[in-house]
Amino acid sequence: MTTDLLTAEDVQLMQGLAQRVTATHPGLVNSDASYGELAWNWGRAHATESHAWRRRLWFADNDLVAWGWAQLPRQVRRRDGSTHDITGAYLAYQVDPDHAGLVDEVIDWFDGVASGVERTVLPCADDEFGLRRWAAHGYSEDQSALDDWTQLNERDLTDIAEPVLPHGFRFRTAAEAGAEAVVRAHVDAWPRSVYTVEAYEDLRQTAPYREDLHVLVEAPDGTMACSAIMWLDEVNRTAEFEPVGTHPDFRRRGLATAMLLHGMRLARAAGATHMTVACLGAEGRPAARELYYGVGFRMLARDVPLVKPADRA
Repeated sequence: MTTDLLTAEDVQLMQGLAQRVTATHPGLVNSDASYGELAWNWGRAHATESHAWRRRLWFADNDLVAWGWAQLPRQVRRRDGSTHDITGAYLAYQVDPDHAGLVDEVIDWFDGVASGVERTVLPCADDEFGLRRWAAHGYSEDQSALDDWTQLNERDLTDIAEPVLPHGFRFRTAAEAGAEAVVRAHVDAWPRSVYTVEAYEDLRQTAPYREDLHVLVEAPDGTMACSAIMWLDEVNRTAEFEPVGTHPDFRRRGLATAMLLHGMRLARAAGATHMTVACLGAEGRPAARELYYGVGFRMLARDVPLVKPADRA
């Protein structure tokens, strides 16, 4: 067991556990603990935020069987130069189902490293044992996040419709578009993002990023209207979309649908037989869910936002 700052080597070990859990208990892979989510969250932010990240790893017979990644209070600088204070702590974690009892050690560690601040976590709804243990440690459903829970969607890649783009639009890869356009596409879709060219260059060095599996749709005027990254897990022959975004001026034109179909065909050609993508699941947040359902995805699992107030030991 070790406690220290999170490293790229740690992330690769964590991805290995994600692959093992995906192979045997796919519905128990926690939010932010999947193969692709780990790559995206580490790659895009470690250069600026890793000073506030702590991790602990648990091993059995030299295999990683549990981990916790605590994201502690910090100040985030936005693209316009302003700053935003994050006052609470968030935990991403995963426990091998064959070592489920370690969840108590994960909780105790998180409560210790994040003592004195509000703590949040997103366990899987299907993890009945884990949910009981979080409750026993004083965590309850986060009423402020009732519309922010996430569902994981899946589909196989045996039958993928032909993607159709409107006249003048075309598919591009990240290599063809270039770093500036890739970052602009993401920021246009997610205006609150602090993503930069420097962050993208770091992401490119993160396993298993591939420029040929980072796809965009270019509008006739040269704007990158939407984009998506696919993370290929060669062990399980599955791929994950993360992130997916569309420029506000180009929504509801069928561009994202075409891009997803195109992306799934590329993933299948790269060896994937199965695809996943996450989205908000609340009834009042239907846009992304309807997009993914429209191209054949269906819900596999969901998370349960939990919180422990700062004043509870």
